[in-house]
Order: sequence, then C-alpha cells, then structure tokens
Amino acid sequence: MCQALDIPRRTYYHFPAMGRQENIIRHLDLDYSEPIRDPLWKHIYLSPAMMALIASAPFRKIAGIKQLGVAHLVYPGATHTRFVHSLGVFCLAKRIIRVLLACPEAPELSLEGVKAFLCAALLHDIGHFPFTHSLKDLPLKSHEALTAALILEEPLSGIISGTVGTDPLLCAAIVDEHRTEGGKEAAFFRRILSGVLDPDKLDYLNRDAYYCGVPYGVQDTDFVIDRIHPHPDKGIALEASGLPAVENILFSKYLMYRTVYWHRTVRIATAMIKKAVFLALDEGVIAPEDLYGLDDEDFFRTVAARDYPPFTLIRKAAARDLYKTAAEASCEEEAFSALADLQRRAAAEAFLAREISRATGLAVKPEEVVIDIPENINFEVELPILRPDGSLAEYSLADSVFSSPSAGNFSRPLRVLRLVLPAEAARKLKNGVDLLREAAKA
Repeated sequence: MCQALDIPRRTYYHFPAMGRQENIIRHLDLDYSEPIRDPLWKHIYLSPAMMALIASAPFRKIAGIKQLGVAHLVYPGATHTRFVHSLGVFCLAKRIIRVLLACPEAPELSLEGVKAFLCAALLHDIGHFPFTHSLKDLPLKSHEALTAALILEEPLSGIISGTVGTDPLLCAAIVDEHRTEGGKEAAFFRRILSGVLDPDKLDYLNRDAYYCGVPYGVQDTDFVIDRIHPHPDKGIALEASGLPAVENILFSKYLMYRTVYWHRTVRIATAMIKKAVFLALDEGVIAPEDLYGLDDEDFFRTVAARDYPPFTLIRKAAARDLYKTAAEASCEEEAFSALADLQRRAAAEAFLAREISRATGLAVKPEEVVIDIPENINFEVELPILRPDGSLAEYSLADSVFSSPSAGNFSRPLRVLRLVLPAEAARKLKNGVDLLREAAKA
C-alpha cells in the first residue's frame, strides 16, 4: 500500500510573527534559553517555565531511580537516573517537533499543544517507581497512568497551567493512551512520543550505551531526525535514505538486550526482586500503593526491611549475593507456555521446591525457587517510508531486511527461561530442565 505525495525539501529559518505555525517555531527557537549540561547531548536548553517543572518535588524524586535497575551490578557506570533520561527525551522531542514543523506538509498544531507535548516528554517518567518495567505483569498501575495522575495534581498541574501556559489534561492525555482528552492533536503527539523513532528510545539506547561503556546502542541521531516527516496517522514518516538508521535502531535494541538489559546476572537479580514483590502483593504483605512514589533508596530501606521471609531475596540482590542458574531452556518450548501465568508459575515453583529438596537432600523453600521468563520484546517496524518518488510505503514493503517477520525473530534467541536457586542447590541439581517440564504440567 502506498500513496503519492508531493513533498519538497524543508527549509529552516526564522519566521516573522505571521501565523500559528510560525509563532510556534519562534517559540521553540527563542524561548528556550536556560542551559543544562548533559554528557550525552551537551547543552539542553529549557525555558524558565520548564525549569520550574524540573525543580518540582515529583520530578526531583526520579533522580533517585536508576534507569537500568540493577544493571550496575554488571556495569558499574550504569547509575544514571530517570531524571537525566527525562531531560534527554525532552531535548530530542524539541528537536523532532522543530523539524516536523519545518516541513511543508506539517499539520496544523497549536502552541498550547506543542507546549503540552514538551511537558509530556519531560514528565513522561515521573510515575516510575523502582523496577517498574520488570514488575509490569504484576497487579500494579502502569507508570503512564501514575504519571498522568501526578500531572493532574499539584504542584505540577498549577505549574503547567499557570507557568508553562498549557492544559494539564492535554499533557496527561499525551502520556497516557487510555485518556481521551485532546482529540486528534493529542493522538498525533502521542504517536511521536511513543513509536518506532520516538525520543524516548533514541535517548535511552544512546544513554544506556554511554553509561554502560558499550558501543551497541549508539545511534546516528542527527541523521535520523533530519530525515523525518509528519504523517497524519503514524505521527512520523521516514525518508528512504533513513532506512539504515531504523535498521541500526532495531539491531542496537537487540544487542542492548543481549548484552545489558537481559544479561544473565541482571536477569537473576531482577527475578529475585520480582519474586519477592509478587509474593508480598499476593499475600497482602504490601499493597500496590506502598510501591508508588518510592525511589530506590526508599524501596530497599522500607520494603525490603520488613519482617517477611521472601524479602530476603531483595536484600540478597542488593548485596549481589545472587542465586545461581540451575537450568536453562528456550521459552519457545510449548511445554513452558503455562508458566507465563504468574499463579501457575508460583505453583510450579512450590512443586520444584519439594522435588529439588528430595533430589538434593537440601531443605529448599518455595520462595527460594525462582523461574525467570523474559517477556516478549516488540521490535516494532510500523513506520511509513517516504520513497524518492514521493510515494509512501509500509516499512515491510521497503528495501530492508527488517521486515515484520524477520524483526520478530530477534526476540527468540533472547528469551531464555531460567531456573535459579541458592548456590548449593543449583550445584547439586542434575535434571533441572526435566523438572521444569514436570513442574509446568503439575
């Protein structure tokens, strides 16, 4: 499927105060004069109104949440926070919307909408609590919903409406897809903030690689941003010459998962924490509200310090006293499909505790048995490609090896099911994969 478009090259210049779009461009070019030094993007320029947002308590709170959770156990430099990542997302979001507005086919946007979009980019992670992404299949609110709620409360609501000069409801709707305010404009901005070439992904791949000291996530950010165009349904279309940039993003994402995000040690530590939180929620030891609003220090000090035996897993993970791998298998095995359900997984872990105790002669408790199953990764490629002749094609029809089927294949080698146990039990267990298959049937 394609359609012909007559799209001339964009030009960049300052407009006189003529119309709505020109006024927005003047705002973007002239009103962001407060520099913040960043090791990745160098100077990030904010407006005085945006400076008020980053000085607020909800934004300052995410300075205490590591972007990569326990990855610093493997990569000591990975101590960067959601605070600095959010600044980077704002920086790239501002660059992206400036480029899109310079296109002849730019949609009619409002200054209020652009301000709401930039607020959403800056604030998109304030709803995070520690290990949010790793705990997303637990009965907890999404960080997007929590972010939207914070945006609509004081002090942020008052700063956004009174100082920035836009609608907090529109900002919240851009962050949280389940909100209906803002209509088509909010939907357009939402697709830019969360998509194939979104500022979030462009920042975290580059930033995580920088702080971990690995080359895999580095992107040619200037090149790709210069080759985007607005698209009414998808938010962004990409010139065909930018295809290598998308391919680089997809392959970088794969390599970052393989080497950093899903490193064996990172997965084991995270799985131990997740098991403890799941049991605590399931048994009513903690409520979801006990986790919302915590930073890393709060989490380890107040949650893990409670007198609840499974929280030993959290204390061990924090001290890098980690369990060992007793068995590994591919998540693609049909035999393991039942273990995707957390309740079934907990029952299987209890079954394994009995069988492992019998096989090894050790007293293994159910909370000491952890089955780690990585989630499916979305290597999304739904991005319209602008061909040299002016026609638009679906990405899957473009000249790229990363068609939808091949992109889906990238997650398969990454998804390794692991059984992790205390070191002595892992050393003594000889038939771990067979036991896993039995447990999945039990």
